[in-house]
Amino acid sequence: MLAIRLQRIGKKKFATYRIIVSEKARDTWGDYLEQLGTFNPHAKEAQLVPDTERILFWIGKGAQPSPTLHNLFVNAGIITEKKKKSVFISKKRAVKIAAKKASAAEKAA
Repeated sequence: MLAIRLQRIGKKKFATYRIIVSEKARDTWGDYLEQLGTFNPHAKEAQLVPDTERILFWIGKGAQPSPTLHNLFVNAGIITEKKKKSVFISKKRAVKIAAKKASAAEKAA
């Protein structure tokens, strides 16, 4: 399965990313099929510099963007879908959050 994902490049503590297409099972440091743009989270403007034509081509071929890239593409207007949840909460943390909400509801009542 093909995946569109970020490959970290740049200096230590100042990361920039390439947007690449590769096999999902391969390491991002390994070979990739094509570079589709760059992402600089530190820039004020033009954080995402995509090759829109090629991104839509690869999505049409069945490549799946990572949740983070999916959200970036939605913000840039490249794809028109809802944003995906990119951070998942563990079961242990979910139990703590539910307990906290329950205690807050008891205090309010």
